Amino acid sequence: MELSALRPYLGASEIILAVVITILVLLQTKGSNLGSFLGGGGDTSGGFRTRRGVEATMHRVTIVCAALFFVNTILAFLAWG
Repeated sequence: MELSALRPYLGASEIILAVVITILVLLQTKGSNLGSFLGGGGDTSGGFRTRRGVEATMHRVTIVCAALFFVNTILAFLAWG
């Protein structure tokens, strides 16, 4: 299987996926204040809560994009040798 023809496309998709993952992760906030944004518990005192609606969809899309990024990275590594 010759992947050298896909080099430019793999590189472009790597950059696009990296930007999308970064945006999705930054949009997923844990709370309303800065302390919870930086990893503190905020009002939830560090507990877990159930994701619903748009938040659950964004979580799933982030996981799918991360998996695609991983596969794309492996293919790009094989294409560039």
